[in-house]
Amino acid sequence: MPEDFRVLIVDDDFHVAKLHAAYVDSVPGFLALSPVGSASLALQAIHSLRPDLVLLDVYLPDGSGLDLLQQLDVDTMILSAASDAASVSRAFRRGALGYLLKPFTAESLSQQLRSYARYRRILGQAGALDQDAVERAKRSLIPGEAAPSTKPRSATEAAVLESLVPGEQYSAAEVATRVGVSRATAQRYLSSLADDGAVDIQLRYGTTGRPEHRYGLPAR
Repeated sequence: MPEDFRVLIVDDDFHVAKLHAAYVDSVPGFLALSPVGSASLALQAIHSLRPDLVLLDVYLPDGSGLDLLQQLDVDTMILSAASDAASVSRAFRRGALGYLLKPFTAESLSQQLRSYARYRRILGQAGALDQDAVERAKRSLIPGEAAPSTKPRSATEAAVLESLVPGEQYSAAEVATRVGVSRATAQRYLSSLADDGAVDIQLRYGTTGRPEHRYGLPAR
């Protein structure tokens, strides 16, 4: 099973950082590292801990998070109260994958993280990407924009999608049984549907501690 995405929060307000870490830990498939409160500590933590994703504030005691951003070679999203157009423009120009204005809800951050997970799944597939995959990766980073693909679906893919009941979550094995295909086939189609945004993936931890992927229709 894939490991959780490790997330480093950079925010000089300890209480805010702790709250955001709790938000991150509440999203299946994500693990918050110990937050840091300055640009210099962020550089040290990134070097030593190698996070998958950094959640970065603009206002830091030893410099601007936007100046730090251009030094980083790691996926980064901005979480900040800086709402001026210049800051937002500079953040995206310097490589931010997302920009979330404070204050925000746990659900808002959860949507951003789930979008990021979808983005990583698309870019993590084996082999070269075609243009359609590149476009899906771009769309997936915007919550609500990863709309189901309009491409024609095969009969099996359509059956897999139709087997999902709104509000319910299923394992690949359960979907395979409902559709009448092998687990590997169900897994392949479910992954494709997830990349298109037609299916959401959650992780459920069983009594053995080993996480299991659960698939369901996105909330609308």
